[in-house]
Amino acid sequence: MDNLITLVNKIQRACTALGDHGDQSALPTLWDSLPSIAVVGGQSSGKSSVLESIVGKDFLPRGSGIVTRRPLVLQLHKLDGGREYAEFLHLPGKKFTDFAAVRKEIADETDRETGRTKQISTVPIHLSIYSPNVVNLTLIDLPGLTKVAVEGQPESIVQEIENMVRSYIEKPNSIILAVSPANQDLATSDAIKISREVDPKGERTIGVLTKIDLMDKGTNAVDILEGNAYRLQFPWIGVVNRSQADINKNVDMIAARRREREYFATTPEYRHLANRMGSEHLAKMLSKHLETVIKSRIPGLQSLINKTILELEAELSRYGKPIATDAGGKLYMITEICRMFDQIYKEHLDGVRSGGDKVYYVFDNQLPAALKRLQFDKQLSTENVKKLITEADGYQPHLIAPEQGYRRLIESALVTIRGPAEAAVDAVHSILKELARKALSETQELKQYPALRVELGNVVIESLEKMREESKRSTLKLVDMESSYLTVDFFRKLPQDMEKGGNPTHSIFDRYSDSYLRRIGSTVLSYVNMVCATLRNSIPKSIVYSQVREAKRCLLDHFMLELGRMEAQRLSSLLNEDPAIMERRTNLTKRLELYRSAQAEIDAVAWSK
Repeated sequence: MDNLITLVNKIQRACTALGDHGDQSALPTLWDSLPSIAVVGGQSSGKSSVLESIVGKDFLPRGSGIVTRRPLVLQLHKLDGGREYAEFLHLPGKKFTDFAAVRKEIADETDRETGRTKQISTVPIHLSIYSPNVVNLTLIDLPGLTKVAVEGQPESIVQEIENMVRSYIEKPNSIILAVSPANQDLATSDAIKISREVDPKGERTIGVLTKIDLMDKGTNAVDILEGNAYRLQFPWIGVVNRSQADINKNVDMIAARRREREYFATTPEYRHLANRMGSEHLAKMLSKHLETVIKSRIPGLQSLINKTILELEAELSRYGKPIATDAGGKLYMITEICRMFDQIYKEHLDGVRSGGDKVYYVFDNQLPAALKRLQFDKQLSTENVKKLITEADGYQPHLIAPEQGYRRLIESALVTIRGPAEAAVDAVHSILKELARKALSETQELKQYPALRVELGNVVIESLEKMREESKRSTLKLVDMESSYLTVDFFRKLPQDMEKGGNPTHSIFDRYSDSYLRRIGSTVLSYVNMVCATLRNSIPKSIVYSQVREAKRCLLDHFMLELGRMEAQRLSSLLNEDPAIMERRTNLTKRLELYRSAQAEIDAVAWSK
């Protein structure tokens, strides 16, 4: 079972190295799910002495006021033999055999984080102690609860310490080691007060009573130790720590432990409780209890870790790959992203994704409706026909058929088709731009690089604009071609009486009778409608050829050529990420490594059981 505590120790060290130490991070935190023993007590409750008694070494800073200003994660590792030593996570590889140096390093490391002030910090110090005289155990020593701030500390520090302590002991996986002095009223104990608030049934609280030997004569702590004064699920444990005089004289811990055993064994009031009193019993009981809790949490930990790994992988995939460092890698990355965008754009046009059908709607509905609205019949009214024919004749009236009049009538009608033709070109251009905007937003990789997205958007708009201009030229050219050359066969097939201007013996004014003019208007309208039917089919062909097909074929061709000529600095600027995204990806990657490592460690322990 010892390997379970070792396992949690390894994961906790990895969490601390990563910055996951139970803070209010927006990232998933594994620390909160790991069973731990949080040591809670008021100032001068004997909390430090209890920890030193468990370890059997003097190693904690001492002094007046708030001495512990950062959480201290204390991991004890039992050795089969050999020399005792300590290691700090922030000084990997450095072994401390002088525990006075350990005390100094704790103080120095606290100052490095908080500055040489009396502020507190939530970032823990990680200390591992290897010794044949300890049990496998992990304890988290927290700043002592206080009611007043000392000189040099803000008034808020009282609440800050309480908030820090709560952040550790509120977690359902936390075991609370509540240290209270026996020579004070238990009702005023800071440790009992706060542990009662977060664990009202006492299911996670282990009570430790210190300074039993300092109680007033005629009083004892039997009611508390037997659970009558304040009942917890676990029996209270009494300890007798070294006095200040003993500390000043550097009394050996082994001697202090022996004296503690003798005190409980020889004091009549506590003799019946002696077998479950003392710091040695406390250490063994805590180790055994921690092992039991860890064992019960293994299945839940495995489930949590597996679930979180999937969530982290999914989020990482949304942020995309990290940026390549070399120019070639950056060029390849930009090219690949452009290819992805281009593919999505083509899928919109080809119907794999929505949007391409809007182009067909322009050809099948908007263009025919626009041509219909031209109302050629009104344009070819008798009055307009007479006006144009007369103007075309000039001073010399036509003899057989008003050819110039016909041409002017047809040209004036056909030129109006330019409007619907241009409108169709513009409508398709708008659709192509909208689909490009959709494709840009749907290309996940572009969300990672806003500068590239803006550049690509500008390039696409520029290319589509050029295609629109080309499409407009070629489409209007179709209309102009119909105006510039009339189909002769159409008029040759007309009845003879429609071609002739009337009876030559009549006066010139008789030639322009209403029936004659109506026949001319009807003839021109038939021809114009025939041309409209042709253009209704040829305009879409021109637009598709010049715009839609080109957008599919070479939308990014110019940009790709420019990419090959870009310098490394320019390529880098296109791949500039939002710093927040870069930081998030880095943190997610580290967090994922932690969870995968924890998964392997826990699975190995679970399979070995």
